[in-house]
Amino acid sequence: MHEQINIQWFPGHMTKARRQMAEDVKLVDAVCEVIDARIPISSRNPDLPEIIGDKPVLIILNRVDQADPAETRKWAAFFRNSGCGVLETDCKTGKGINAFGQTVKTLLKDRLEFYARKGQTGRKLRIMVVGIPNVGKSSFINKVARRKAAAAADKPGVTKGRQWITLDSGLELLDTPGILWPKFESQQVGEHLAFTGAVKDDILDKETLAANLMTVLAESYPERLLERYKLAPDGGESGFDLLEAAGRKRGFLISGGEVDMERMANILLDEFRGGKLGRITLETVET
Repeated sequence: MHEQINIQWFPGHMTKARRQMAEDVKLVDAVCEVIDARIPISSRNPDLPEIIGDKPVLIILNRVDQADPAETRKWAAFFRNSGCGVLETDCKTGKGINAFGQTVKTLLKDRLEFYARKGQTGRKLRIMVVGIPNVGKSSFINKVARRKAAAAADKPGVTKGRQWITLDSGLELLDTPGILWPKFESQQVGEHLAFTGAVKDDILDKETLAANLMTVLAESYPERLLERYKLAPDGGESGFDLLEAAGRKRGFLISGGEVDMERMANILLDEFRGGKLGRITLETVET
């Protein structure tokens, strides 16, 4: 059973950033959207289509090393079928990064031919890179640029000002601040963003969040709970029951023999985000 958790968060600088993005999109040939392969829908900004209009889009499915490979294949096919270019990456190891330049040029083949006809064969392609906080956007840019070109931080909105980054491959990237949107469409979207750390923990009830993650894992990846926490969910327990049982197995006890739920909640969220529970995707194409 899912507990209700209030996740609303839209600082003022996000409104300014959205306006800036609407201006900047006029300067570029395409938009590259970095999303989290574990939550491909929740980590997309639903305002983006309105902001970017008919510009070509390249979807960067990032963190594929932490996502379920079978689901990543389905998501890649889904986005290609919807007319987007797709690149699967893992910014920790650099997997997929080398294919970025060619993927962009394939996506913008018509634009390159247009430039060639006008005698502008050396003209650089300009790409705006967007992504919500904590999907690995700055790390992606730094890997592609092969240097520390973008400021990376866990704190949303750390990227400031207009930053053009020139690549060897005839591309120029425009970095943008990581922005969320005014209202999450559903409890689930907000929750998925919170599970992966895109929404700051200090505005949330972490025990409820961890209990709800337990519920999701018990439904979709019960074998991981068995491997990691020696839990065998039977479908009748609440997320809090499972969290408590995991804490007891780990020996996280406080006075009176009670389980230190806060400690177990922190451990579960940290281990999920760190990939210690294995490769997990929380959203499927079918849903």
